[in-house]
Amino acid sequence: MLARLALRGLAPAALRSLAPALSAGVVHISRPFHTNQQHLAPLPPLPETGGKVRHGIIPEEFFQFLYPKTGVTGPYMLGTGLLLYLLSKEIYVINHETIAGMCIVGIIIYGVKKYGGNVAAFADKLIEEQIAAATAVKDNMINSLEKAIEDEKKEQWRVDGHHYLFDAKRSNVAMLLEANYRERLLTVFTEVKKRLDYQVAVQHLMRQKEQDHMISWVEQNVRRSITAQQVQTGSWRLIDIKLS
Repeated sequence: MLARLALRGLAPAALRSLAPALSAGVVHISRPFHTNQQHLAPLPPLPETGGKVRHGIIPEEFFQFLYPKTGVTGPYMLGTGLLLYLLSKEIYVINHETIAGMCIVGIIIYGVKKYGGNVAAFADKLIEEQIAAATAVKDNMINSLEKAIEDEKKEQWRVDGHHYLFDAKRSNVAMLLEANYRERLLTVFTEVKKRLDYQVAVQHLMRQKEQDHMISWVEQNVRRSITAQQVQTGSWRLIDIKLS
């Protein structure tokens, strides 16, 4: 409870006076203590590169934090006084482990100074390759999604034009049905006309045959009715003239 009150009192005014990196660290530390909804504000973005340091390990923000209170030499005097206090009170005793630790620190510093640039360049190269691979995957995904969107738009355009296609197909089917209907009508008309012409020809032929038969029958009967006396006198010619 007291920690929450202290952090709440520190957050509004004290964080504004701190350096950006130090204030971000305080915000990250104090974040777990705030669980209610009003404190769930977006956190400041983390820096992409490390901050400035002095003597290899001491952050620049530590010096900037002490300058307003102790001056330029304050951080060095604080470090020297703290070291002398630890040695004078035998809180820290110099022994063989101290010598070994100093040697190890020296080797580490030499390795960082000697190979730090190459290792950093190699690490940057690996990071760039990973970023390039991730960017290529992202670009491929974006291109595939854009292509899918274009294909979807084309399909939607085709779906919108389907009713025109269906109308044209309906018109073509109606025209085919009409042509088939008219062709069948023509076929029926032709067949009926042929049958009617046949019946007319049969009627004309029967009438002609009946007329020829009647004429031949009359002539035969007339010729039979002429006697030998009428043949000698020539009166039968008058009958032929009347018949003609």
